[in-house]
Amino acid sequence: MYREKIRGDAPQGKTNFPPPRQKAVIGKEIYGALENIKNTFGVEWQKLPASAKKREVEEAMILFTYNTNAIEGSKITSYETRELLINNLSPKRSLNQVKETREHARIFADMINGRPEMSKDLILEWHRKIFGETEPDIAGKFRDYFVSIGGYLPPDWTKIEAFMENLFRFINSSNMNPVELAARSHYRFEKIHPFGDGNGRIGRLIMNGILWNNDYPFSIIKFEDRNLYYAAFEKGEDEFTLYFLETYINEHQKGGLTF
Repeated sequence: MYREKIRGDAPQGKTNFPPPRQKAVIGKEIYGALENIKNTFGVEWQKLPASAKKREVEEAMILFTYNTNAIEGSKITSYETRELLINNLSPKRSLNQVKETREHARIFADMINGRPEMSKDLILEWHRKIFGETEPDIAGKFRDYFVSIGGYLPPDWTKIEAFMENLFRFINSSNMNPVELAARSHYRFEKIHPFGDGNGRIGRLIMNGILWNNDYPFSIIKFEDRNLYYAAFEKGEDEFTLYFLETYINEHQKGGLTF
């Protein structure tokens, strides 16, 4: 999610998650609002004819792909993303950014249509498809070197497999509210930082996969809100989760098919 700085030697000090802060309280009203969002979305979605559903998914694909790439530094605009994905008109931008935009959109569409269970093999495939041509040396595999992200040291690369196994066990066996599950899974994935690059984009795909698989509308973290998003990560898992839930409710509480 942030640009990594490769370190030649093992970093000194802790390489685990940051220490927990005071637990943020998630009240019953939040869970009630989330359930209302799910119910309203389900009713409205079922009423749509197939052609309208296709347009809604296309719109979500465009918005999500534009914003998730822009957060990571892509210069392709929202309009250019739409032209590329719908009309196959390539902008005069970095060829690598164009390729990654196309592949990300294809993965998103496949995820919506297939509703795959989140797994190690799935995210390795996603990563390989997005970065196979643009960063072939790191595509489709977990990092095997140490990284430093600002002042944060992600876990030792030798522990990534175990951390990821635990994460997917958590995702696929938890009975917590799916929006809370999406938030906590996103936070934990980014803190593990399993890839050499592309962690933000893969993490947000996992987040939306969890939501969609549980019949909730998508969450699109907007480029212009990235500083709030980054700041929430710095406050620990509970505070990030509360930020995510409140943002999600504000995004969807008016009901309808807003993604």
